Order: sequence, then structure tokens, then C-alpha cells
Amino acid sequence: MNYYVAPMEGLTDRVWRQAHQKWFGYPSAPDRYYAPFLSPPENRVLIKKKMAELAPEANPGAPVIPQLLAKDGALAAWMIGQLRELGYREVNLNFGCPSGTVTAKGKGSGMLRDPARLDAFLAEVFSAVEGPVSVKTRLGISSPEEFADILAVYDRYPLSELIIHPRVMRQLYRGQADRDAFAKALPGCTMPVCYNGDLTTVEDIRAMETAFPALSGLMVGRGIIADPALLRQARGGAPASREELRGYLDDLYHGYTELFGSAGCAISRMKGHWFYLIHRFSGAEKLEKQLRKLREPWEYEVVVSQIFTLPML
Repeated sequence: MNYYVAPMEGLTDRVWRQAHQKWFGYPSAPDRYYAPFLSPPENRVLIKKKMAELAPEANPGAPVIPQLLAKDGALAAWMIGQLRELGYREVNLNFGCPSGTVTAKGKGSGMLRDPARLDAFLAEVFSAVEGPVSVKTRLGISSPEEFADILAVYDRYPLSELIIHPRVMRQLYRGQADRDAFAKALPGCTMPVCYNGDLTTVEDIRAMETAFPALSGLMVGRGIIADPALLRQARGGAPASREELRGYLDDLYHGYTELFGSAGCAISRMKGHWFYLIHRFSGAEKLEKQLRKLREPWEYEVVVSQIFTLPML
């Protein structure tokens, strides 16, 4: 079964992908990394800074799949063409983001409010583009029962894959992913299906592989930020060593410092990673509080060195 990394804004950017590939890549790398969503510009003029995330030379190793957030089918089709010219074979459409600032504009999982509008969007895209197009979706807005009508739309189109996150928009990321609703929907899917949601341990991955052996893939998100060796372990490899974690985090810190031109800005990004990673260290509660409050590079470096003196879980 294929293993994918979910697109997570502010976490799975190109700096992270490069560091992850270096320390936890071949031969146990994810089969694909899905890049955080990109919105096509309405004036059809590409923004160099945003496109740098998808520059082929900045994304070596395992395949990177660009993800688009759009509500205009013609604009999405144009952007897919631009990405094809960069060499990207597959493009993923985001109908899953539950953020209020996104859904208020009718994008992300906001597209699921009106299956007829979703149908028109996909019709416009598939009438204009060739090659693999996949979709990442939620089950609906407020109830999993909405997914039957949504799936009927997806089944009309040659989606290369359907990635299902079995929550509804209004849940955001609260509560548990609804695996019963996922199981109920699966027989109606005419395309390959990948599961995404609450896969944070090797045991979670094994359970899904056992329950749904015909899936095309499993997509992990928060789990791989909390444990960058998660997929290596799922393939029978070793947990992350202290030396690997230190090298990985140092590369992230220096990579973000170079990207932003400021160690202070890099620290802000690193705090997002440490929010998940800190729980790998026993007795880190006091240092976790210090980490949240610090701002200066020297403070960050001192606290990280102290964290790495703690026992690893």
C-alpha cells in the first residue's frame, strides 16, 4: 500500500520536505508528498515567491504533488496547465480545507455546500485538461449523510484518486475521524481511494491496512510531524534515533533561517514543529513552556540543547 504525506500549511513546505528526505528518505521515504495548497492567481500572473515552493530543483526525491485551492474551474484548468509545464504529472484539487477564511469564499470544503456547483467546476476542469487529477475531500458540511450526493458527482469524472478525510467541514479537526462513514462510502467509489485522518501511530496504519486492504494509499499528517520516522517504522524500519532527530531539526532551523533571512522568523516556524515533536521527550513540560515564550535565537538554541538531554520516548 502506498504511503502519502498530507499537505499541512506551515509544516510540510519545501524546507521540511528536503530535511525529511535527507534524514528519513530512501529506502523508506513516503511514496508521495502533497504540497500545501496553492491558489491560482485571478490575473493569471504567477507569483515567483509562491511558485518557488514547487520549483522542481527545490523538490528532489520522492514525487511532490501540487494541490490547488480554487472555485473557478477555468482558472483551475489554466493553473493545472502551468504545473504540467513545470513537469508535474498529477495535480490534486482541495475540497477538504475547513478553515473559515477559506470556506467563506466558497473554496476548500466550502465547495461541498452545493453538489451542482461542484459538478460544474469539475466539468470545466476535465473538459480542458488531460492527465491525472486527484481530489482531497471531506464528507460534507455538517453530516456524513451528505457524502452520497457528493460522491455521485465525483463518480462522473475520471479522478486518478480520491483522498477521503472522513470528517465534515464543521468539525474542523475536532473529534475522531468517522471510519464507519468511510467504510459505508467506500463501495460507491469508482476510483482508487486513499484514506486520511488520525493516523498517528504504526498501530493505526496497520489497523487500516487490515480493515481496508484494497485502498490505494494511506495519508498521514500530524503523525509524521510528531514522528518523522513513522512511515519508516510502518515499513519495518527503526524508530528515529536521537542523532537523526537532532540533525533533522538542525537542518529545518537552518533551512528556515536561510529561507526567511532571519533566525527569529525561523523560530516561529520551528515552534509549529516542536508543538508535535516535544512529546517524544520525557519530562519536557517545563522546557515546552519556555519554548513557547522564547524569541531570541540564542534562547532557542539553549532550550533545544536542553531538550535533547532528556530521555526519548
